[in-house]
Amino acid sequence: MANNEKILIIDDESDFVEAFRRTLQAKSYQVVTASSKAEAEKMIRAEEPHVVVLGTIAPAGQAFSLYQWLKQHSRYGDIPLLVIDARPEERPFKGWRRFEGMQLLSEDYVSKPIEPAALVPRIQSLLEEVTRKIKVLVVDDHTMVRDGIRAVLALQKDIEVVGEAVNGQDAIEKALLLLPNVTLMDIVMPVMSGLEATKRISKECPQTKVLILTQYDEEENMVVAKNAGAYGFIPKRAASSELVAGIRSVSGGRYFPAYFAEMAVS
Repeated sequence: MANNEKILIIDDESDFVEAFRRTLQAKSYQVVTASSKAEAEKMIRAEEPHVVVLGTIAPAGQAFSLYQWLKQHSRYGDIPLLVIDARPEERPFKGWRRFEGMQLLSEDYVSKPIEPAALVPRIQSLLEEVTRKIKVLVVDDHTMVRDGIRAVLALQKDIEVVGEAVNGQDAIEKALLLLPNVTLMDIVMPVMSGLEATKRISKECPQTKVLILTQYDEEENMVVAKNAGAYGFIPKRAASSELVAGIRSVSGGRYFPAYFAEMAVS
């Protein structure tokens, strides 16, 4: 069965491109190619690839110019990029110059000579990164709060709201069912408090990290939340500026904010 992932190979060495194309197509990837900066820009606009492989194009400086255009573009700047530099003896006329390389912020970098088969795991890794989403369960007893949080998170490519819960008991049931990476938890709710739910989720669903989001932002509540097993604590008044960073941090197993890690645990 064909993959939906589309790879754009930009390189002016036809033998290398053809070997790379066959290798990727054997893995059922869709492959499109370009051999110049102008052709590559047209192809990116027309095809919107999932990964761009930026190989060697002459004259020197063209690959870097294309790299700048891509990374600064409002629509295409987030496309993962694998840079393949020229062979050492060819770099003066078609490779990356030193000052260009110092500005390189691609997701991966290799240089020729390299076998196309060795590039497949790198392509797969880039695709996993771009398709991986942080699954979030939103827990709050107010519909307007949940709707607001969902609207904010919908703007993030790497975050997906997989469910909502209206109280602590509901949160436990949804966490066990949906297995989210992060549960965004209010403290004061009917039926069961967010703190009690945090204790249960931390014990019964340890792969889910709890991030407290509450209007009760006194330090004593932070300590209690830490004791309950929470990985982070955000006051609702700061949610607009800290929410996304907090979700990304705790999903990676890091406390948020950093000083939350130092909260006394009884």
